[in-house]
Amino acid sequence: MTVQQTADDVVVVTSRPAPDTKSKPKKQPPYAVIVENDDLHTYDYVIEAFSKVFGYSQEKSFQLARVIDTEGRALVWSGTKELAELKRDQIKGFGPDHYASKPVTFPLGVYIEPLP
Repeated sequence: MTVQQTADDVVVVTSRPAPDTKSKPKKQPPYAVIVENDDLHTYDYVIEAFSKVFGYSQEKSFQLARVIDTEGRALVWSGTKELAELKRDQIKGFGPDHYASKPVTFPLGVYIEPLP
């Protein structure tokens, strides 16, 4: 703290900032990217999509594909809402399943939801 004197006034200067009167923003919960099962997309397609979009290994991508196939859906990634939206959109836009015996041109079922 320093004291400065000018004429008849005394000014006290402190290095401590004024108290913050604004409320702090609430922290957002993490969001989950959920992929749903369907009987038309192949394992190879799902493995390739997960490897490219999430950077997962072939083994991890296969394990997630198997969970989706056996349980009907799986949480495949979690993080901030903005990144979850991006990952969801990348999965939706991954393109047709060229591994399928019959053309599959629609995207995987994918959505995001906040985690508790």
